[in-house]
Amino acid sequence: MKRTKSKVSTGRRFSSFLGQHAKQLVASLGELWQTPMTSVMTMLVLGFSLSLPTLLLALSNNAAKVEQQWQHSSQINLFLQLDLPAASEQRLLSKLRGMAELIEVEHQSSQQALAEFQAHSRFADALQYLDDNPLPAVVKVVPSLNYRSGEAVKVLQQQLQSMPEVSLARLDLDWLERLQAFSDTAKRASSALSLLLIVAVVLITANTIRMGIMQRFHEIKVMKLVGATEAFIRRPFLYSGLWLGLMSAMLALVLVNGLLLWLDSAVAQLLSLYDSQLRLDGLTGSQVAWLLGCACGLGWLGAYVSVRRHLRAIEPQ
Repeated sequence: MKRTKSKVSTGRRFSSFLGQHAKQLVASLGELWQTPMTSVMTMLVLGFSLSLPTLLLALSNNAAKVEQQWQHSSQINLFLQLDLPAASEQRLLSKLRGMAELIEVEHQSSQQALAEFQAHSRFADALQYLDDNPLPAVVKVVPSLNYRSGEAVKVLQQQLQSMPEVSLARLDLDWLERLQAFSDTAKRASSALSLLLIVAVVLITANTIRMGIMQRFHEIKVMKLVGATEAFIRRPFLYSGLWLGLMSAMLALVLVNGLLLWLDSAVAQLLSLYDSQLRLDGLTGSQVAWLLGCACGLGWLGAYVSVRRHLRAIEPQ
């Protein structure tokens, strides 16, 4: 019987604990709207502060998608040796088609290369005075997905260059390396800027909670006189910081999604010039959850810093 009473008592205490937290959670939201102008202005400032790193994250996702598509379009051109026998060309083509590193092999004979050069060059008439065809046969190969990154495709290029039938294996990686370097620089800059804005969110929340503490100065004194613990007094302010973070993150999501919709048509028109049909996407579900959780944590941290500093200074005389 004693064990049963103990279990019931523990369950009731836990239920009362949860009920108390739930009441203070709802009450803290109501307290924010007792000063609507201050709360709305704070949420707007926090929302704008969070919207910039959120926008940078969304643009980073889309930039990675564009970069991946352009990497997938990488192609290596193999210029074969001049006067290479047809049998050797066929053996080379069979070998290339059997390589797991390649998913596409396209052969262009020296005659086809000459005809294409004549069709697109201003020197077509001059070629008629040549005794022999100066252009070699070309094999265009497309690497598989695992061999399209910068280092992997370079290793594959060197492997193909070492084949005796190949005179030159050409891969234009300069533009891809410049794109990757620009992307890495932008990611570092956005990370630094995001860190500064995160610190700003914590400081703004801390200042807002400090104002709330000062407004309830006498009430806190009375609560301490009647024996209220610091944890009980601190809890509503922590919940207020959590609400500020959550609502600011939701506002940032609305702002970023609206901006992406506004930019989508212009970006789609720009990418169409590079034969890309990609459209701007917002954050993924996991990223949205991460943003909301991070914003709540930042709001709670700002409130905790402010409460820890200012609450202890209020002591009943």
